[in-house]
Amino acid sequence: MSEVEREAQARRSRAQTVALWRYTLIEEAMDAGLTSRQRGRIAAAIAAREHTGPFGGPVRVSRKTIDRWIRFRRAGGFDALVPAPRRCTPRTDASVLELAVALKRENPARTATQVRRILAASSGGWAPSERTLQRVFVTHELRTRPDGQQPRAFGRFEASRVNEIWTADCLHGPKVAGRAAFLFAIIDDRSRLLVGRQFTHREDAVRFQGVFRHAIAHHGLPETLYTDNGASFVDESLLRICARLSIRVTHSQPGRPMGRGKIERVFETIREQFLVEITGAGGDPARHHVADLGELNEAFRHWVEQVYHRRVHSETGQTPLQRWSEGGPIVLPEPAVLRTAFEWTATRLVRSTATVDLEGNTYSVDPFLVGRKVELHFDPFDLTVIDVYWAGKRVGTAVPQRIGRHAHPKAPPEVAPEPIRLTGIDYIKLLADADRADTSTRLNLRHLAEQPDAQGQEPPA
Repeated sequence: MSEVEREAQARRSRAQTVALWRYTLIEEAMDAGLTSRQRGRIAAAIAAREHTGPFGGPVRVSRKTIDRWIRFRRAGGFDALVPAPRRCTPRTDASVLELAVALKRENPARTATQVRRILAASSGGWAPSERTLQRVFVTHELRTRPDGQQPRAFGRFEASRVNEIWTADCLHGPKVAGRAAFLFAIIDDRSRLLVGRQFTHREDAVRFQGVFRHAIAHHGLPETLYTDNGASFVDESLLRICARLSIRVTHSQPGRPMGRGKIERVFETIREQFLVEITGAGGDPARHHVADLGELNEAFRHWVEQVYHRRVHSETGQTPLQRWSEGGPIVLPEPAVLRTAFEWTATRLVRSTATVDLEGNTYSVDPFLVGRKVELHFDPFDLTVIDVYWAGKRVGTAVPQRIGRHAHPKAPPEVAPEPIRLTGIDYIKLLADADRADTSTRLNLRHLAEQPDAQGQEPPA
């Protein structure tokens, strides 16, 4: 790969990172239930705060930019937030910017437009753009409006239709096969239907994404995914997946878990009506014993389908199934679209044999890619199908030549470890027995004392 190609690939990667950061920054203002005034207040609050930028540094964003990003996202979704390639332009003279800052400081009520007019008048016609001046003012913490306590607007958490809001959380379950079990659950806010649920042995982002993908495939796309700030739900890969599918991600604030009462109530029901009847240790004859994770999930499926989904909810007055069915037909996403949204990527250099390696597997690619770096797009749970991208475009499929691993190491199957087989050997007892035998041989000298001497005389007393 040439230097130009490497730079282009790096720019594309940085652009995707910036787009994801912009998407996350403005999601608070994208709630469809907000009025224009409420959205404006939220945008102003975002502009007033300092943020951690896409590459780790402190960043401030003007209100005008926030509004522009909101318009872009409405019109074109995630892709519209990808920054366009920058054109090299001359830098503004530092003395001009210093004068602009001085003009703003001496009269904070001046807007960037007004400062630009003054600069143009004093310099004979030229002045920096308003956007440049706005960035300078934000950097120097110079704002037209003084700081004030803005009334805070909250989005709605009582959904008016199915698939408007999904709420996700994780419940710590019993020990099964000697390992802790965790229940990832997703409920539809409107119907209380458990659209996603599965016990796993790992409380990580990969496991939740598997549950989330299955829920979308069978129940359609939600408009909003509402979670807490657990590590499973703030992972960058989940944010990227939701951005690709135009799903808004909302996290509850620490200490202010508004809207999470519904799933907490579901977890309470699961504890009181299902988990109370389950044991994974096998020592309680009054409970149903499950030997592994498969049996636990199968038992939970029976309880959800036969009890939870068919019981009238105390708040809605309907069963979750009835309320869900009233929402009308659900449009399911195309499998190809879903796979693209959940795929992972890895960059590899194509060898002279037109092959690449991924997690110990070997794949052949088109010979024209020899010596070039390509992006491999794949499902972490299925490494047998790999799409190949070069220069930002799909150029074919990698053909498996040698497959030793069918899933990514971060997405291993949920299998129980091999049971421990006791050998029956007590090492300490062996040492004790050996020591007793050796002591008996060394100290039993009575037979020597009872032997007569060589002349047949008894030894002296």
